[in-house]
Amino acid sequence: MDLLAWFEKGLTVEQYKTEMNVNHENMELIYNRFQLSETDKRQLSTLNISGIKVLVLTEDWCGDAMLNIPVLLRIAEQTKMDVRFILRDSNLELMDQYLTNGTSRSIPIFIFINHVGEEKVIWGPRAGEVQDLVDSFKSELPDKGAEDFQEKQKSMFNHLTKTFLEDEQIWKYVSRSIIEKLKTI
Repeated sequence: MDLLAWFEKGLTVEQYKTEMNVNHENMELIYNRFQLSETDKRQLSTLNISGIKVLVLTEDWCGDAMLNIPVLLRIAEQTKMDVRFILRDSNLELMDQYLTNGTSRSIPIFIFINHVGEEKVIWGPRAGEVQDLVDSFKSELPDKGAEDFQEKQKSMFNHLTKTFLEDEQIWKYVSRSIIEKLKTI
């Protein structure tokens, strides 16, 4: 699999934003409010990631993408990493190489590659603390067969989206998680 070829065919940040239909406004809200801390900037400046590119498997309807992509973009700006987007649903041959737990097409997935297209590290779809939060919310749902399951699930997703948009600590968890993964390059 030629990751550099996938990168080259990917959408630029501006192309991706232009094509967004669902979470564009919310993603921009997080992007405009989130800033890397001075500690994050110092840590990033010490990493050996020159020439690293990021291939993002995503879809604009995804709440996790709405949360994680703005944080990634701030990190990419700080480190001068080029970012390209591949839409999951129309590129399953790539997505199926990056399944979560070997079974799930969870997104976003950030594939960090070097200048010749070698995969260096993968991040996604969530920071550990965010996964814990989602698991906690899901644990409060009734069984899938329950009459009110869909209503409760929709309410949970709305609450989760609101949390992603308003809780700046969540953004810091994501930033810290991505930076920790970059340290392994």
